[in-house]
Parts: sequence; C-alpha cells; structure tokens
Amino acid sequence: MAWYDEAIFYHIYPLGMTGAPQHNSYGLPEHRLSTLIPWISHIKKLGCNALYIGPLFESVGHGYETTDYKKLDSRLGTNEDLTDFVKECHKQRIRVILDGVFNHTGRDFFAFQDIKQYRENSQYKDWYCNVNFWGNNEYNDGFSYDNWGGYNLLVKLNQKNPAVRDYICDVIRFWVKEFDIDGIRLDAADVLDFEYMQALRATANEVKPEFWLMGEVIHGDYTRWVNEGTLHSVTNYHLHKALYSGHNDHNYFEIAHTVKRIYGMGGNHPDGLKLYNFVDNHDVERIYTKLNNKAHYIPVHILLYTLPGVPSLYYGSEFGIEGKKEYGSDASLRPALSYIDYKAAAETNLYTKLISALGTIRQNTPALSYGDYTELALTTRQYVFSRNHNGQSVIIAVNNDDHEYTVNVPAGNSSEYIGALSGQTIITDNGRLHITIKANSGEIWVPANADSKRLTPVEMPVIETLPVIEEPVITESTTAKPVIVSDPESINEELLPVSAPEPVAEKPVIVPSNKSYEEMSIEELQAAILERMHKNGPVTDQMKKDVRENVYHNSLINWIKSFH
Repeated sequence: MAWYDEAIFYHIYPLGMTGAPQHNSYGLPEHRLSTLIPWISHIKKLGCNALYIGPLFESVGHGYETTDYKKLDSRLGTNEDLTDFVKECHKQRIRVILDGVFNHTGRDFFAFQDIKQYRENSQYKDWYCNVNFWGNNEYNDGFSYDNWGGYNLLVKLNQKNPAVRDYICDVIRFWVKEFDIDGIRLDAADVLDFEYMQALRATANEVKPEFWLMGEVIHGDYTRWVNEGTLHSVTNYHLHKALYSGHNDHNYFEIAHTVKRIYGMGGNHPDGLKLYNFVDNHDVERIYTKLNNKAHYIPVHILLYTLPGVPSLYYGSEFGIEGKKEYGSDASLRPALSYIDYKAAAETNLYTKLISALGTIRQNTPALSYGDYTELALTTRQYVFSRNHNGQSVIIAVNNDDHEYTVNVPAGNSSEYIGALSGQTIITDNGRLHITIKANSGEIWVPANADSKRLTPVEMPVIETLPVIEEPVITESTTAKPVIVSDPESINEELLPVSAPEPVAEKPVIVPSNKSYEEMSIEELQAAILERMHKNGPVTDQMKKDVRENVYHNSLINWIKSFH
C-alpha cells in the first residue's frame, strides 16, 4: 500500500488563487506563494492529505509556457518560498505533487532562444519537433515548428531526442532534491511519447520511494498509460463528464455504465486502475455552475468520494463557488481567493461541512480506498453500489430525484449499518437493507462498530431546487417503487426505465485527406476519430456519444493524435 492509494487531493492553480498578474514582467520576485501557507490547515480540515499545485515555474503567462524549469515563477516568489511551502505541507502530513509541463516549452526557454539566435548552427535545433528553417510563423521567426494545440506559443519538444530526455529527467531529480516533492502531474500526457514517459517513470522510481506519476489524459483506453512501465494514474475525464451529465439528464445509467467500463479496463478488481477522479479543475467549468439543479451538488460529491479511484477537490468548490468559461477565457475558473474570507468556512459553510465530512469518512473507511465495486440497484434516478473489503461491505446510495425513494438491497456481512452522514441506524432484515434515500441526496452506509458510532452527523446544505418539469408517465415501471435486486450480476439494463432519443439520420461527414488536423473542422475531426475507432475494433453507442459531445477543437486534435 502506497500513500497515493489512500490519497484525497486538493488542487490549486497558484497563479489564479494568489491573484498574480496574467503577464510575467520577469521583475523582482513577489512572494505570493507564501500567502497560501494558511490554506494548508484548511486543506487538512477538509480531510485532504495530498495537494496538487501548479504550474509553478517561470513562464510568461498562464504557466504552461515554461521559461525556466528550475526557477519558481517570479510572480509567486523564490525557490526558497517553494521549499518552505512544501516543508509546511509535509509538517501537516500533506503530500505534494507539482505540474510537469514536459511536452512543450515557452518561446523564452533557453533552447528556443538559442535557435532564434543561431538558427541552423544552434546546438539545440533538434530539441524541438520539425524545426523548418524554410518556414515562418506569426512571430516572423524565419522558421516554423510543431506546437501543442495549434498555439505557436507552446513549442513541442522532441521527446525522442536523448538530450531532451536527459534534461527533463534531471529536472525531476532537481525538484526532488530542492523541494522534496512527492510526485508529478504530467501535463498533456495523452500526446507524450511513450518511450519518453517510460524514461520519466524510471526516474520516478529512482528519486524517491512511492514517487507518483499522474498524467493528464482526456480520452482513450487508460491502460495504455497506466501500467508498471509508464504512469501510476491518469485524469478520469470519462467519469468527470458522466458525473455532471448523469445528474443533469437524470440518467444514472450513464454514470454506472462509465464506472463499469473503467472498472473493466482494470480487470474488474480494485487494484486494476486507481484513476484521478474530479468534478472540476482549472480547465473546466465549476461543478456548481454546470449542474442544472444545484441540489445535485450533494449526490455528485458523495459519488466523487466513494466510487473507485482517487478523489480530488478543486480549490474553492468546497464553498460552492461558480466559474464559467466566458469569451474564450478561463479566468473565472481560476479566481483569487483570500484566506480571511473563508477561514471560518469549515464551521459556517454547509458545503464545506459536507466536504469535510466526506473527507473524514473516506479517511476512516478503508473499503472506499481498497474495496471492490459491486452494483446493487440502478434506475435513471437512483443508484446503489457497494465497496467490499476484508469481509465488510460499505453501501452507497444516491438519488437525483426531487422525491425520496426506497430500495431493497443485499446487506453484506453486517447486521447493523450506520449512515455516516446522517447518523441514522438500520438493522438488516434477512440479509437485506431497506434504505430510504432522501430527495437529491445520498448516504454512505458503514457497518456499525466502535469507529462508525463515533462519526458526527453532518447538516446537509439546503439547496433550492429548480422548478420540476412534469414528465409523461409511460408505464407503471417508471413510478417511484422500491427496486428489489436479488442478484446484482443479473441486472438487465434493458428492463429498467430509461429514456432514449429517437435516432436521427445524420449526413455523413467526409474526412479530408488534404488537410492537417489543425485545419479540420470540428465535424471533420469527429468523423476522423470515429473512423480510427472503427479500425481498432467495435464502436459502442457510448463511444459515439463521447465523440459527438466533444465540441472542443484542441481536445479533438489531441484525441486524434493519441491513436497509434
């Protein structure tokens, strides 16, 4: 068992949280990172025991166009500030992982500046991909090169170059020696060269016991990245999407199907894949903004903390703040927060109380970190599953309906259960539990013992729901009656009520052969991805749905380039 097997992450985008200027003047250091030290105790109160913070190193703008990998961004302070910050996190028993932006550099990076000055004679001309001295770009460099996402501000490193690999591996060694960090989140891991990642993993194994490598991956078969030779974990964007849309559409089938598919990727056992689960981050809109019914904040976070994987909380979302992409800007997703404004939130803010309770429950319930996963009952609006470990079952039940609901499920080996959030006690009846799930809520039922009886009930946030839109009742089976499942493996999803739109005839999109991916339209990229999927094997309706719902040009480019 490694520390990351029991991790609960807090995620900070430091340039935003500290209110740093959007443009770096490369002036004297401003010690903004030090202003985050009081937040460490807040993170601890939430039940988090790990911190993902980044990007941190010198850059010109948003942080992902690195200028110097060995110098803290001057808008945040000095290297000594980062050393002190990590030391304080460790003092409070919080592990720290940083952003590793190793796919590309900024244009102010020394190697790129050397190419600008010496052109063909630069010793670094092979550090980047497809440097063409017969080309040009919008900066009028007199040469062109590959980039990330269509942005020439982000210059693509040649990861097959041994000198580049050696340099980046040396950066990792420097970060551990200088700052004593515990892991790295690899930016844009879905477009990193696999041999390059293997070299990073070898370095990770060398520098520190249990040094964790987690990669940013949007789509695909996660086992391509998560294995003994490459990464320990990747971002679980599949589940992220399912968690908010499964509530907005009143469709728990989407969430359950996604969980089952990912659990299957890991061989249907708890040690197979431990992915980095989240409901929002610095690149996507806040969960409170995305939810049509704000009351669903409760069941969404219960699922985040109880489904297989490693849960992560994005700074500020524990207060129920909003954040929306506007005019192509991510600024509102990355706001400045003052500790003074929120120092009492753990005692006064009901959202924060809920998150703190979930953190405590997760820390004190090994089955939520190590248990297997079994689906017990499922309708479009109710979802019950168990996490089983060392002969004990923890049962999780959530409800996205505006009315309470009763369900009857197998009880596992315990005769008495306690609601970890409510403090309510339930006695089993012939090996089964009769559970009533409150409207737009949920519960974590743990076996009654000395530890569970000491749990403190939490006051749930009272969130005003949106007006209920009456839906037509098609059959008796769609009414809120108890669901009885005698054998979880025998659940037939086709027999359970779920609405499906009528198929609409679509005009086929031709994938052009004379265009680069960057030149293709969104529709052409979607068609190209589906074409590649068909070549690799059967394409399910869910896979088609995932493709068609992705309308982000850069994300689609990364997706198509991830195929090999």
